[in-house]
This record gives sequence, structure tokens and C-alpha cells, in this order.
Amino acid sequence: MFAAFKRWRSRRKLPAPRAFRYESFGGIAQLGGRFGWPQALVFVDRDRARALGHDSPPSGLWDGEQPTPDSTAPLSAPLEAHLQLTNRCDAGCATCYTGASPQGTRGEWGLPEWCAAIDELAAAGVFHVALGGGESATLPWLGELLSHCWQRGIIPNLTTSGLYDQATLDRVCDLARRGLFGQVNLSIDGVGEIYTQVRGFAGFAKADHALRSLLRVFPDVGINSVLTRVGFDRLDELFAYARRAGVSEIELLRLKPAGRGASRDTYQTLRCSDDQHRTLLPRILELSRRHRLPTRLDCSLVPFVAYQQLDQKLLHFLSIYGCAGGDLLTAARADGKLSACSFAAPTSERVTNLRQYFATPTAFAPFRDYPAAAEPCQSCAYLRLCRGGCRVVASHVTGSLLAPDPECPRVIDFRASQANQGDDALPSAGRRLKVLA
Repeated sequence: MFAAFKRWRSRRKLPAPRAFRYESFGGIAQLGGRFGWPQALVFVDRDRARALGHDSPPSGLWDGEQPTPDSTAPLSAPLEAHLQLTNRCDAGCATCYTGASPQGTRGEWGLPEWCAAIDELAAAGVFHVALGGGESATLPWLGELLSHCWQRGIIPNLTTSGLYDQATLDRVCDLARRGLFGQVNLSIDGVGEIYTQVRGFAGFAKADHALRSLLRVFPDVGINSVLTRVGFDRLDELFAYARRAGVSEIELLRLKPAGRGASRDTYQTLRCSDDQHRTLLPRILELSRRHRLPTRLDCSLVPFVAYQQLDQKLLHFLSIYGCAGGDLLTAARADGKLSACSFAAPTSERVTNLRQYFATPTAFAPFRDYPAAAEPCQSCAYLRLCRGGCRVVASHVTGSLLAPDPECPRVIDFRASQANQGDDALPSAGRRLKVLA
């Protein structure tokens, strides 16, 4: 199958994506390329960059001492941008983080505006874009935007529900057959009744049909799955299903209290329990090995990885980082407004002004300010990796984007130790946390 994938990739008549971007510490190399497997973005120092043939950085960039590996300075630009091309979607999922509707959002951009956004992202040095919604698969100009991405050296990936008519599915399959996607991920939050419990309706059969249709024409199809309390103990079924279907990977996402997912009935009912969070990493490692399925965890799940006290050098080597909003990634709403990540409130800036805004010291300040995190994060050895956990969860639970992630096991244990000293010593956020824990 690997040889077949290489032959399929070699038939794509598309420009090569960006191969390298200079940074003050050296640069970022995109390995694998159009014909390689697997692809990876690798951070290299100045000596390694020179060895790779990249010895002409912009004027002044490599002047002075090379930054140390533990530098907390943001990159010169994001590695990836999550673009919500539209907020129109007919599905009505209970956990939809954008609150998408059939009407969409006022002021949504069209093809010309998004092409201008891609031009700006390319000029900034962004490697990938993740195209989502709403449901971007229904846009009649999606193919034109994909071609524009490739012309600008950016790899476009699609996240889709698959919950649309056959004509739309056929069009998406045709775009995939032509090699216009870097990867397509189907959102499937559980098998059968679990899908129904999470989404609020019985849509698994339709999503499964879309997944299998895409896999017949395109090798790089994965599954995105939101981790929930009801689905955690049935993850074996999801992994077995993904393995049988032949997907390239599965990515597990934390339930975010955003959009319709922020409602008390949804978030309180479906968010994973503390016990599930504490056993997450051993469980996922065991499932990934047994089903021989590459598995990724989104950045908001890193507090539960760090809780296992793995070797920090290993986590650095694997590029396992917590909240990457406003640094390694950024996002844009359907009207082009920038945000630190897909789940955070938008700024007043547009994605077409990314470079100027990104270079501003106060840009995405609540997200970039993790080095000044409060206890117990401040004294945690994993702070630079974890970055204080998920800012969106922190804001929803405590009312502050700057608070430590209240679902992190270390934070829960810290608050519990404070509570044992008396409720008078417990901050208001900690008292509220007692209800959630």
C-alpha cells in the first residue's frame, strides 16, 4: 500500500509546498514533500539549516547569539492557520464549537477575500491551512481556493462532517481524487449510538458512507473524534472501526466549551471525568499499539500527557506542546477576523493583516502570556511544554483566560490541598472548581 500511495502522490501535477522557513534559532524544515511519507515539520538550529542548504536568512535574522532551546518567544509566524470558511451548516450538532446554522454568519467572506488571506499567509511563511466551518465542503468555490493554496506553496487540509447530500460528497471526492487536499479528516465522535449521544442525532451511517467514499479515491483520510465521558469507555470500538476502514490516522480532540458546546447541558454532561483524564495517555497508547493506528492528541490534551511525568526531552523531540494559540497556530472566522485558535473569541484584526498583528508584542496576549502563569503552573516542570493548558476551558470555568487549566489533574490536586486548609483560603475559581471536579 505504501508503494501505491507514493505512485498516487507522484501523479499529482501540483506545485511543491513550502520546504523551509527561517527563524532566529535556525529554521523550520518541511520534510517528506509531495512524494514523501510521512511528512513532518522539523525545527533545526542554524548549523543544521546550513547543512540542509539554507544559508541565506533575511538580513539580521541570525545576528547575535542563537536563542536557547528553552526560549519562550513566539515564532515569526504560525505553522498552521485554521480557516472557518463559512459558518453555514445544516447538521445542528449539539457540540458545534462555532454554533453553525443553515443561515451562517453575517459578513461571511467569499472566494476573493479568502484568496487574499491565503496570499498573506503564504507571505508570512505558513505551511498548512485547515479548512473548516460550518461545513466548507458545501462551498461551490472550494476547488478554486484549494488550487490557490497550492499555487502559494501552502498545503490545504479539510475537516468535514460528511453530513451532506450525495452531490456534495461526489464533488469532494472529485477534489480528493485530483489530489487537491493534503489530508481530509472526517469528524466521527463515536460508533453508532455514541455518535448519536454526542451529536444529538443519528448521523453515524451518513458519516461512515462519506468516510468510505473518500477512502476509495484518496489515501490520506483520517478521523477527528471528540473525547467525551460517554465515549471514553467505548474508544476500543472507535479504534477498531478506524482500523477496519483503513484510515491514515485518528486525532482525538478535547470537548471545548465554545459555541453550542458551551451550554451547561452539553459541556457538563459530555466532558470527560477527572479519572478519565488521568488515565487518558496509557489508554490511548494501548489502543494505538493494539490497533496499529497512528494517533494524535490535540494541544488542549497535553496537561493529561504531562501528568504522566514523561521525559521532557522525549516530549520536546515529539513536538508535544500545549496551547499553541497565537504562536504555532492561529485561526480566522468566516468574516476573516483573527483569533488565537478556532475556539477563542476573535480579535478586531483580519487575517489579511496577519504579519503586522503577529509581530505586535501584545498580540494574542492572554495566550502568549503563559510564562507568567499562576500556581500550580508556575512551579510545574512542564510549564513550557503544557503552556498552562486550555485557555478556553479556563475562561469558561473560572472566568479568566489567564487561569490554570481547571481540569488539569495537577491543578485539581493543588486546589484540593488548598481546600483542606479551609475554604477561606481557597480562591473563588478554586471554589467553583470543586463543583466541576
